[in-house]
Amino acid sequence: MSAARRALPLRSTSAPRPSGSPRASGPSGLADAPRPAVRPTRRTALTAVAGAAAAGLLLTACSSGGTSGGGGDTNFVMGEDGISTVDRGERTTAPDLSGATLDGKQLDVAAYKGQVVVLNVWGSWCAPCRAEAPNFEKVYQQVKARGVQFVGINTRDTSDANALAFEKQQGISYPSLYDPAGKLLLRFEKGTLNLQAIPSTLVLDRQGRIAARSLAPLSETKLRKMIDPVLAEK
Repeated sequence: MSAARRALPLRSTSAPRPSGSPRASGPSGLADAPRPAVRPTRRTALTAVAGAAAAGLLLTACSSGGTSGGGGDTNFVMGEDGISTVDRGERTTAPDLSGATLDGKQLDVAAYKGQVVVLNVWGSWCAPCRAEAPNFEKVYQQVKARGVQFVGINTRDTSDANALAFEKQQGISYPSLYDPAGKLLLRFEKGTLNLQAIPSTLVLDRQGRIAARSLAPLSETKLRKMIDPVLAEK
């Protein structure tokens, strides 16, 4: 054989790369392997559920409105601005609402029969209640000489001191029944009030019957819109 033999090209011993396979991209020259999908653990799932539940409680603790709880036949007709009314011939008498006021006196709402009564459910812990309180005091001063009595129902305040401080800060001059456990609210016919909708307002006609309702905070204009038609009744 000739000494000056032609050098043959070296063949690679590695298998040919299949068409469409990923090229090496890692620092070692190897293709990055796909990462396995992260599956939520039981603890993660429980934490998410608990968080959602807590958020729901916060939203309902001081709602700015909503539908009436329960399915009672209360004859409410929803009107504009979220105000519901009841025709005069279909109204029902409000339940017994009596007890101690925040200042320690005894009050019975039935004693105001012959006047239009505005019942406002509120709590010192409720931001929408703070927002509407000046409107209520202002309207009360406008209409009290015309035979309209306002009565608050303070609920879920574990200390009457907090509620009294609220009244002083807001300049509230009308009385409020102290109902921390919501027992007075439970006396209403099913479907009249939503216990989660604080503040709420009811207007009673001169016969002590429920004539109008709002399950949301009220402006001065909306509050007058609830009161004036009942006040105009003969």
